[in-house]
Amino acid sequence: MDFGSLFSEFDVLGAFWVNIQLTFFAAIFALVLGTVLAVMRISPVPSLRWAGTTYVTLLRNTPLTVIIVFCVLGLWGQLGITLSSDFQRNFFWLSVLGLTVYHAAFVCEALRSGVNTVPVGQAEAARAIGLGFGDSARLVILPQAFRGAVAPLGNVLIALTKNSTVAAAGSVAETSGLLKQMIEFRPDLMVAIFLVFAFGFVILVVPIGVATTSLSRRLAVAR
Repeated sequence: MDFGSLFSEFDVLGAFWVNIQLTFFAAIFALVLGTVLAVMRISPVPSLRWAGTTYVTLLRNTPLTVIIVFCVLGLWGQLGITLSSDFQRNFFWLSVLGLTVYHAAFVCEALRSGVNTVPVGQAEAARAIGLGFGDSARLVILPQAFRGAVAPLGNVLIALTKNSTVAAAGSVAETSGLLKQMIEFRPDLMVAIFLVFAFGFVILVVPIGVATTSLSRRLAVAR
């Protein structure tokens, strides 16, 4: 099988670079939004807990493809909302938005699992010295929750990396779109094409798993 011709005829590395960018930006924004949602879900204010729970329940049970198509056809197509003056870049950022709002729900649940690892006495001690909920969450609960949630957050990042291929539904030229194009024009190299993309994602995903597992063990708190 002639692997070399695939790279000379098609921009395989460029397509993977788009997926890496989608993953990078969506991961940052999802971490921020997911942290806010996690704070809402452990908040003593019932309305905030309800809002956070509703968001997580709705977004986790909505297909990612539907969310990205809504961002493109709904926000841009119907409401005229643009995130970039560049036509193609606008689709990129709309897809990042869709990936962000979807995976933020999973980040929230990962952080909530980390919160459950924090001893109740820690929060009680924070209240005893006069800290309010905001300060307790920022100074005591969340720092320990992040340590306990490294592995679950790593799993979310791995899922996000693979789910970045759904951006093809938002007209973003990334790996899944290129895969379809390559199969259409070079069906004689179908096995080689699948191997290229399979190994490409293995190269992206395996280091994330190894790094998060190692970091989780290093940051684990002995009880």
